[in-house]
Amino acid sequence: MTDTENLTLTERLLGQLLAGAELFSVHLGVQLGLYRVLHEHPDATDAVLAKEAGIAERYAREWLEQQAAAGYVECTSLARRTFRLPDGAADVLLDPAHPDSGVGMVTVFAGLAHALPAVTAAYRTGGGVPYADFGAYTRDGIAAMNLPGFRHALAREWLPALPDVVERLSAVPGARVLDLGCGAGASTLALAGAFPRATVTGIDLDDASIAGARHAAAGAGLADRVTFLRQDAADAAGDYALVTIFEALHDMGDPVGVLRTARGLLAPGGVLLVADEKVGDEFTAPAGEVERLQYAFSVLHCLPATMAERPVEAAGTALRAPTVARWAAQAGLSCAVLPIEHDFWRFYRLSVLD
Repeated sequence: MTDTENLTLTERLLGQLLAGAELFSVHLGVQLGLYRVLHEHPDATDAVLAKEAGIAERYAREWLEQQAAAGYVECTSLARRTFRLPDGAADVLLDPAHPDSGVGMVTVFAGLAHALPAVTAAYRTGGGVPYADFGAYTRDGIAAMNLPGFRHALAREWLPALPDVVERLSAVPGARVLDLGCGAGASTLALAGAFPRATVTGIDLDDASIAGARHAAAGAGLADRVTFLRQDAADAAGDYALVTIFEALHDMGDPVGVLRTARGLLAPGGVLLVADEKVGDEFTAPAGEVERLQYAFSVLHCLPATMAERPVEAAGTALRAPTVARWAAQAGLSCAVLPIEHDFWRFYRLSVLD
């Protein structure tokens, strides 16, 4: 590289250091409830923030000034050092279900940093980092990133791409739905909300996720129709009109085996709906921002988590459409990409081959 190219790379790294450091400062604001205090107490001083949030006043002053310098909050009076949350910022920073929410991105960033020493060790040994070892920030951040889509788009935009499935689940009392890799259960509960005559089961291997999902089902008044099980997909049984796998297939150590299992769980005429990462059909470099993001997640989380499972095939986050089609064929399923618009996911309809 030339001296000019070195300088350009150094400047890029400096910009990314700034972005990462500021993202950690936002994480502090989310975790400590500082944004909520500013939302509830406009024109707050450091003393007000410290008292209401239960933090030291000196830290409150530094955080407020840093946030104003970065443009995350507004300084309404330099003389009195008062601060407020900008209009609309509460939607992004305080409401994880809002379509514009950014809470999940902030939280998962902190989770990835927490797990970095274990990931570094795994790279040296060739082993992996179990999903649970990534901790609550990663788990909660992933759940929060996906929550707006499940809450607002699943019933209105995604399921209508399967009109025969919607008709069947709407018309047949007691029709069954299975959500594989359900995580914290937001997708499972959204499916139950979309099909009030159906019974829905969510399956995941993570104990903490299943515990949270059961709590959420009880809070939503859906515990009578929704069941959450901590078990391997290979141990699932029953016949289902719809089986779903939302952003989990690429994390599974035996994806073809999971698809074969799902195939055996489909009732006659049943459908498997898979949503997974949207990347190009072939590797290219340099890549666009979405693919760069998927690779960053793969390097830091998804691949290490899969490697901890003694995988048959460790796909990584950059799951390409031809790979899904290959896996489907090996499992005895047809595969069609659905016309659903999404910034980060591609949706597939998989059906039993005739």
